[in-house]
Amino acid sequence: MSKNTKQTSPRVASVAGRTLSSGSSSSIQRSLAGSALRQAGTPAQTGARTEDRASRALDNSRSSTVTRTLAGSVVSQSNKSR
Repeated sequence: MSKNTKQTSPRVASVAGRTLSSGSSSSIQRSLAGSALRQAGTPAQTGARTEDRASRALDNSRSSTVTRTLAGSVVSQSNKSR
């Protein structure tokens, strides 16, 4: 597995934290927020399943700005060979 040198930015980590503490967040937002926070400050890579969910969220025109922000961060830290 290749080494991931990208990490979640402090701004996205803050969005992820607020998303997880909000009672109105959707399940996809919570999933993406958890993944983004897991990758903050570590070389962790996005898993294949989460990468797929994030890609679909980015392709969905109805996705909110928060969902797109989290999905973009998660996808950018995915394994490039997939």
